[in-house]
Amino acid sequence: MAIRSHRDLAVWQKGIDLACGVYALTRSMPKEETYRLSGQIIRCSTSISANIAEGNARGTRKDYAHFISIARGSAAELETFLVIINRLALAPREQAEGLLRETEEIGRMLTALRSRLAAPSIPNP
Repeated sequence: MAIRSHRDLAVWQKGIDLACGVYALTRSMPKEETYRLSGQIIRCSTSISANIAEGNARGTRKDYAHFISIARGSAAELETFLVIINRLALAPREQAEGLLRETEEIGRMLTALRSRLAAPSIPNP
């Protein structure tokens, strides 16, 4: 299947699922975290798919790769916050660990996509 849109990318779809999971996680966190970690993890989780979409809409592979790098940074930021949430027991451990596994998978997918975008393109014969 040809990629016609960012919506066709498995990594974008997984990123959307991850962001929805993060929203669900924040509902179980203490209310005093609303403007602290909850807000941070919502922003970085939604940033992953948003940057994939924006990069895909750009005109060059270089621009696209740059936005994939930003999305990868957001995934690394989310990983860090999820570890902190687990250590402080601010949310159900199983739920946070599941999101951490999803984030790590998305990070690997973004790294692979970034590598493909950075590689020289081979013209079709």
